[in-house]
Amino acid sequence: MAETSSLIVVKIGGTNGLNFEAVTQDIANLIKGGRRLLIVHGGSGETNAISEQLGHPPQFVTSPSGFTSRYTDRQTLEIFAMVTSGKINTIIVERLQKLGVNAFGLSGVDGRLMQAKRKEAIRIIDPNTGKQRMLRDDYTGKIEVVNRPLLEMLLAAGYTPVIAPLAISPEGDALNVDADRAAAMVAGAAQAEQLIILSNVPGLLRQFPDESTLIAHIDKDKVEASLEFAEGRMKKKVLGASEATQLGVAKVVFADGRVEQAVTRALEGKGTVIS
Repeated sequence: MAETSSLIVVKIGGTNGLNFEAVTQDIANLIKGGRRLLIVHGGSGETNAISEQLGHPPQFVTSPSGFTSRYTDRQTLEIFAMVTSGKINTIIVERLQKLGVNAFGLSGVDGRLMQAKRKEAIRIIDPNTGKQRMLRDDYTGKIEVVNRPLLEMLLAAGYTPVIAPLAISPEGDALNVDADRAAAMVAGAAQAEQLIILSNVPGLLRQFPDESTLIAHIDKDKVEASLEFAEGRMKKKVLGASEATQLGVAKVVFADGRVEQAVTRALEGKGTVIS
């Protein structure tokens, strides 16, 4: 990939909790200034709200290792696709186009951008009994392959890819994948210089939710150890950061998406820097 050293992958949450207008403005300014960016986004908060409205409330399950994820039956998958690939992806692309960036929206299903192995059954802790049990008919997966030539083609043609967190199985099933880990896989495949993960906190906090306890730097060989400080959704972000560094991404930054110039500040090292 040409000029790989200058490619930056930015992962933004859905539109919940972030200063969406400021983040997209900052991204547009950086691209116009010559930076090459690739965007991956989430959409859990909005999916929860729409699921409730559609009478199919979200269900979350916890693995024996303490990671929480969305239980995705077929109906939930279709709602997730509607919200992330339909609404949120289009709104981000629309906003960037309005700011003069030729953004190109797609999900991991398109062109088999992200291929994942479907989890036939997942082991969870039953909230009623506290015991482990197997949960089947789940449309989630772990990304195994990213279609790098497709990313290269889009970037070389001058597009800014905006990627929704859906993948496709070898059998052709659409799957819900974790957006933070998707961003890590994309960053690794694209040989990105940096992965910036924006959320509604200033970074990894030693004592959540006390923002004065921000951890400014983590050695990339000690990322897994920092899981003890991660609360809730931050666990998946730490896991994603670990996977990104293992795939050769030199620097990962957890940064505050609520502030002006969030991405620029992250590039300056504001937040939790893993390197």
